[in-house]
Amino acid sequence: MLRYLETRVDPVAAPPGEGPPAGLIAFFWYFISQAKWLFAALFVVGIAAALVETAIPYFIGRLVAILTSTPREELFATAWPTFATMLGVVLVARPAILFVQRAISNHGISGPLNTLTRWQSHHHVIRQSLGFFQNDFAGRIANHVMQAGGGVRETALATMRSVLHILFYGVAATGLMLAQDWRLALPILVWVVLYVTLLTAMVPKLRDRSREASAKRSAVTGKVVDGYTNIQTVKLFARTADEDRYIRDAMLEMNTAFLAQHRVNTLFTVLLNLLNAALLAAVGTLAVVQWQAGRVEIGAVAMVLPLTIQLISMSGWVAAEIQGIFENVGVVQESMGSIARPITMRDAPQARPLAVTGGGITFDRVTFGYGRKDRPVIDALSLTIRPGEKVGLVGRSGAGKSTLVNLMLRFHDVEEGAIRIDGQDVREVTQESLRQAVSVVTQDTSLLHRSIRDNILYGRPDASEAELEAAARQAHADSFIPGLRDIAGRTGYDAHVGERGVKLSGGQRQRIAIARVILKDAPILVLDEATAALDSEVEAAIQESLGDLMEGKTVLAIAHRLSTLKIMDRLVVIDGGRIVEEGSHDALIARRGLYAQLWARQSGGFLADLTEAAE
Repeated sequence: MLRYLETRVDPVAAPPGEGPPAGLIAFFWYFISQAKWLFAALFVVGIAAALVETAIPYFIGRLVAILTSTPREELFATAWPTFATMLGVVLVARPAILFVQRAISNHGISGPLNTLTRWQSHHHVIRQSLGFFQNDFAGRIANHVMQAGGGVRETALATMRSVLHILFYGVAATGLMLAQDWRLALPILVWVVLYVTLLTAMVPKLRDRSREASAKRSAVTGKVVDGYTNIQTVKLFARTADEDRYIRDAMLEMNTAFLAQHRVNTLFTVLLNLLNAALLAAVGTLAVVQWQAGRVEIGAVAMVLPLTIQLISMSGWVAAEIQGIFENVGVVQESMGSIARPITMRDAPQARPLAVTGGGITFDRVTFGYGRKDRPVIDALSLTIRPGEKVGLVGRSGAGKSTLVNLMLRFHDVEEGAIRIDGQDVREVTQESLRQAVSVVTQDTSLLHRSIRDNILYGRPDASEAELEAAARQAHADSFIPGLRDIAGRTGYDAHVGERGVKLSGGQRQRIAIARVILKDAPILVLDEATAALDSEVEAAIQESLGDLMEGKTVLAIAHRLSTLKIMDRLVVIDGGRIVEEGSHDALIARRGLYAQLWARQSGGFLADLTEAAE
């Protein structure tokens, strides 16, 4: 039975629709609806559980009534059917119902729904644009994805097991009291009104405080992860004390938010205890008065007191559950800020895979300014790169070189104009096919915290071991890979590289990245200072490999070093988002324009070599 329940919800099912909606109720229903039949079963079993719990005080009252009205010698002869029914409910029905309730809750819903919510939230978030991740802490986003699962699960289950439970229990208890004497039900009816009023007054405050506390906790997590991720910078600048103050202030804000939340919780608990004490006193007094007046039997008194005590006990439990519900609602609302956002960079409705026939690239009057039309980073830029041509982009920092590449990769959409590859507008092809057709090597290479093998195979997961090793040799990474060993004792290609590849040197990371690109073998290649992290000896060693890698490909290189620029077919100089010069190195030097100025200001490195070449 347990195994059957555990397989009713696929925890990694494909998300329905276009992603979690922004409305709170709609957000919950998006996930809960995928397990709706289990929740329906839990609802029915919950009603049965509430009625069984109500039966226990009723049995106590009936037992007292039978014992006080039946002669001892006739007790079992006349009352055995009642006793058998009581034993059947207590020994069989109640344990069975509670077992089924727990089985559905824990095995059918709790684990699978938690995982499902996290998986589908991640599935949606990872498809967000690059800017989405650049505008937030990675740790904060991850925290939102992880905590959303528990928040949705606990809110749904707590509502089913507590609010509905006390509702049906209260209705049944009131009905039993009304059956004895209508006056006995009056205190409970008044209590229900006051209880609902108290919840109505306090729950919104609990919700707001919980949401604020959750936001502060996520902020602390994001800041702590940011510090850990950049721990080398913290230590290089000896800023540990500053980091302490930065995190300390955030933690104090979080502590203040949690204390504010607990103050509301404490007030709510005190008021509820006073209300419950008044209920017990009223019901007990009224029951004794009614018995003394002869309006009810002693069995009724024996029934209403346990009913009231159980109701009071449940009210405290339900109050705690409701506090938990709204804590989790606050957590979910805060998580929705990252999860329930529409994806801004979607494929066009009729998008087709990019068909690369030659690799020609056209920038047609492209304008882009990150939303600021008065200050465009790229300003009406037009550039045609022929299939197989190797073009170097040169310019000052901030001239728009990397932005141009990001627009081509459709990390952002152009604001005016168009970018085409082999005549196909990049906005009209699928993003996956576009990026599969382009290989990129950047200066600041980031590796996944996985094995060397996994990182290289990221270029082409179906590559054979021989192809993997050939790519590593071509990138001159085979010289250091055999000597790698991680903290878990894994060696060589199985050694893990640490977060962002921190266990490797800059040059080693770059060679792994080049091996990955060699394995990918895409028809268009982008080099963004691809050899800047390599020492001269290693750089010289892989120049031939880069030459082989660029063979037959369209190449767009952002570079300043002769090792890359000297093999380019054409240099394009960008300034202020516009093309100001283009041509060969010698022609640009002869023009004595911006390129010549940049060259003259450089000292050492490739510019010194360029001087010799010009002379």
